[in-house]
Amino acid sequence: MSVCCGSTVFAQRGDSINVNSKYKRIVRTPQIRGDVPSYKPSYLPGSSLTPNNSLLSHGRSGSGRPDKILTVLKVYPNPVDDQINLTIRLERESNLSIKIMDLLGNEVVTLSNERLSAGEQTKTFTIPNRLNSGIYFLRFVAGSETVVKRISIL
Repeated sequence: MSVCCGSTVFAQRGDSINVNSKYKRIVRTPQIRGDVPSYKPSYLPGSSLTPNNSLLSHGRSGSGRPDKILTVLKVYPNPVDDQINLTIRLERESNLSIKIMDLLGNEVVTLSNERLSAGEQTKTFTIPNRLNSGIYFLRFVAGSETVVKRISIL
């Protein structure tokens, strides 16, 4: 170290100063360009208007997706001891399959596989004794729509 005029000068190692760097210096920031449109809702949340203010026809909404057929309103009690109650709503008559799946996605028990009419319905099922305590999934399938809910069995 040398002291000159009251300031301290530190020496640098020769390999830390490299004039001919092998790395290219980026002059401008790269930009990602894509054809992804931003999301703009076609209706106001909380309003009773349908999307696009249009009538729904042929089971399809204005966006080209199928309408929602199945809504699972309640699964109780959870955790389950011996009986489970399910409250569901079907928008139109449909085949409904309700199965209990394990954590790996294997089917353990089929609770129901029947054609149900449209409307809100409450179903009660008895859980088989052969199921061990643990976490399982209820899989509801109506048409091409699937809803999965988690349950715990005591």
